[in-house]
Amino acid sequence: MGSGKSTAGKKLASLMGWTFTDLDKSIEEFTGKSIPEIFEQNGEKFFRKIESELLRNIKAHTNTVISTGGGAPCYDDNMNFMLETGLTIYLNLTPLQLRSRLAGSNDDRPLIKGLGPEELLSYIEKKLSEREEVYSRSEMIVDGFDLDINELINRIKLKQNDQD
Repeated sequence: MGSGKSTAGKKLASLMGWTFTDLDKSIEEFTGKSIPEIFEQNGEKFFRKIESELLRNIKAHTNTVISTGGGAPCYDDNMNFMLETGLTIYLNLTPLQLRSRLAGSNDDRPLIKGLGPEELLSYIEKKLSEREEVYSRSEMIVDGFDLDINELINRIKLKQNDQD
C-alpha cells in the first residue's frame, strides 16, 4: 500500500506499449462498490476471495502489467500463481517512506482509516514484517522510492531475453 504500484504500472505499460490492469479497480467494477465499501459491508475475507478470483480470471496475456493490492500476493496462494504466470516485481520502500506517501490518504484506505502518524508507522512496520517473506519471492526487487522506469524496462527486457 502506497508503494506506487498503480502509478508505476501505468507508466511501465504505456512506455512499453502494453495493456495495464489495476486489480483493485477490477474488483470495484465487478462488485459495483468501492474498496472501502466492500471492507465495510462485506469484510476483508470477502474482499480477498473476490481479489483472488479476479486475479485468476484476468486475461494475463503477454505484454500486460497487472497492479495488485499490497495484500494480494499473501493470500490464497496468489504469489505462487503470479510466479507461474508472469514476471513479479516488488516495489520496495522503507516504512518511513510509505508513511510519508500514505499520510493524508487514510480515509481512502480501509486498513489504515483513522490511524495517526505513529499508529500508521507501526501498522506499516507490522504489515511489512508479515509480508516480507512473500514479497521477497518476487523475481525482481526494485527501489520504489526513486524508481527509474527506463531502468526497470531494461531489466524486464534482459529478463525476457534470458528466458528466450
